[in-house]
Amino acid sequence: MNKLNKTWLITGCSSGLGRAFAQEVLKKGFNAVVTSRNLKDIQDIIESYPQTALGLALDVTNKEQIKSTVERAEAKFKSIDVLMNNAGHGYRSAVEEGDESRVNELFNTNFFGTVNMIKAVLPGMRKRKSGTIFNVSSIAGRFSNPGSGYYSATKFAIEGMSDALSKEVAPLGIRVVVVEPGAFRTDFAGRSLTGTPTEILDYKETAGKRRKENDQTHGTEPGDPQKAAQVIIEMEESKKVPFRLLLGTDAIDFTRFELENQMKELETWKEISLSTDY
Repeated sequence: MNKLNKTWLITGCSSGLGRAFAQEVLKKGFNAVVTSRNLKDIQDIIESYPQTALGLALDVTNKEQIKSTVERAEAKFKSIDVLMNNAGHGYRSAVEEGDESRVNELFNTNFFGTVNMIKAVLPGMRKRKSGTIFNVSSIAGRFSNPGSGYYSATKFAIEGMSDALSKEVAPLGIRVVVVEPGAFRTDFAGRSLTGTPTEILDYKETAGKRRKENDQTHGTEPGDPQKAAQVIIEMEESKKVPFRLLLGTDAIDFTRFELENQMKELETWKEISLSTDY
C-alpha cells in the first residue's frame, strides 16, 4: 500500500492532542477520518483538506454512531489502517466524594468508548491482516495521585485491556501501542476536566488540593501537542513499535520514580511474599 493511501480514524479531535493528531496526519498527506461530538469544532480542519479528510460527528459512548462512522469511513477510503483512540476527559474527586453518574460516564467515555471503537475496526483489520491501534492512556495509567483515583482507574483499565489485546492480535499482523503522555499544553486541565460538586473537608489537604478550582497547571504544561503528533506518525511508519510509549520529560521522570519505588517495595516484602508457597 502506498503510505499516502493509508487512512487514520481519530477520535476526540475538537482540541488538544486529538486536534494535533488530525492536523499532522493530514499535513503528511494521509487520509483521515476526523471526529468530534460537535462537527463545528473540526470544520476548519475538514475545509482545509477537502480530498483527504472526512469529518464526522462521533460520541464514543454511542454504539450506533461508532458503527456508522466505521461504515462511512470504509465506504469513502476503503479501509481503516490506523485507529487513534484519543477521546476522553479528566475527573477529579476523592474516591469517597465520587458521583456515581459522573464516574459511570467517565468509564463509558474513557474505557468502554475505547473498547467499542476497537471492536468496530478490528474485523476490517483482521481481514487485511494489518493495522495499528493507538490507545491514548496517560502516566496516570502507571500510578495515581490523590483526587485522580477514578481517572487513573479508566487508564489502568485501558492498559490492562491493551496488554491482552496486543497479544491476541499480534499473530494477525495488527499492532497495539499504548500512548502515555505526561502533561501537555491542551485543554485537559481546562474545559475537559470535570469534578464532583461534593467536598468532604477531611480530604482538604489531599484530594482537595487537586480539585479543578485549585488546579494552577492549565496553560503551563511542558508538552507540545504538535510534537507528540509528529512522533506518533513516525512511530506508525516504523517497522518496530513499543507496547508502551511515554511522551514527555515528566512522563519519563514520574514513571522511573514509580517503577523504582515498586522494585524497592517488592524487595522489602519479598520474604513475606515467598512464604505463601507450599
